[in-house]
Amino acid sequence: MLRAFSSFTGTPRQATALGLCLAVFCVITACSSTPKPQDTAKKALSGTDEQIFLGDTIEKNYDPNVIMKRGEAFFEKEEYTEAIVEYNHFLDLHRTHTLASYAAFRIGESQMKRAKGIDRDPEPVQKAIDSFERLRKDFQGSRYDGQALQKIQECHDLLAQMHLFVGQFYYRRGSYLAAAHRFEQIMKLYPDKSVAPDALYFLALSYHDLGADDWASEQLTLLAEKYPGNLHAGEGKRLLAKIGSGKPATLLAKQAEPAPSSSAPTAAPSGNQLSLAAGLLPSVPTGSFRLPSASALGLGQSFVSCRLGAWC
Repeated sequence: MLRAFSSFTGTPRQATALGLCLAVFCVITACSSTPKPQDTAKKALSGTDEQIFLGDTIEKNYDPNVIMKRGEAFFEKEEYTEAIVEYNHFLDLHRTHTLASYAAFRIGESQMKRAKGIDRDPEPVQKAIDSFERLRKDFQGSRYDGQALQKIQECHDLLAQMHLFVGQFYYRRGSYLAAAHRFEQIMKLYPDKSVAPDALYFLALSYHDLGADDWASEQLTLLAEKYPGNLHAGEGKRLLAKIGSGKPATLLAKQAEPAPSSSAPTAAPSGNQLSLAAGLLPSVPTGSFRLPSASALGLGQSFVSCRLGAWC
């Protein structure tokens, strides 16, 4: 046997080379047998174990702590729609739990986070208001009651800014009636918000561009009296001085109407004209007032529809 091995190894140099080859083979084999880290290792996100997302067990579907952890993990990852689903699931199963009011508050916060800006759909903001109001109703006296009230005010601020943005959008495109409607909504619903002076100024501009300088004068006078330090105060005073007291609305309407022919009786005001006047303009006796048509006011092709979506 030894003789055969000696004949196989041959010279000492060959034996050394063979030994080195065996050593390299052993190293490679040992490295390949080293266990790899498991891909299912637990990962933490703000202290939340992401294993809660794996599997579909009875415990994970009904355990309040697991459901809350999933909701919090989605919220931290800014996946607010999924977070709302989990918080609602928590409330459906554990409405009397000590964290129920917190879940209700998180729903409102998630809805607010879904709002992308004043130039986007206001639906998430309105849903946030509904969620916070539901929290205050269902969990009266909870520790989140005061915060919910503050969030409701913030949501109304956003809605007022959205109305102003859309009104200015209409105004820039010459849709003065639509713009006036938006600005009047602000003065009616949000007179105490920071955008109210701007809305009042642009409302006066809208009336002025419609040719209703008497109504414009009323708004500019109110702007000077109520908001004397407003950004538009100087411009408002100059415009008020320019238009003066203006013409009465009845005279403006008569001038805008075409003269009736001798052979045909004067047509009665249409229902659309009356409803539009009731919604946008100061009330006057219906027997002496008719809202001028868009063509009579020179709107024509400039009276464009909203391009931001149906919510405008």
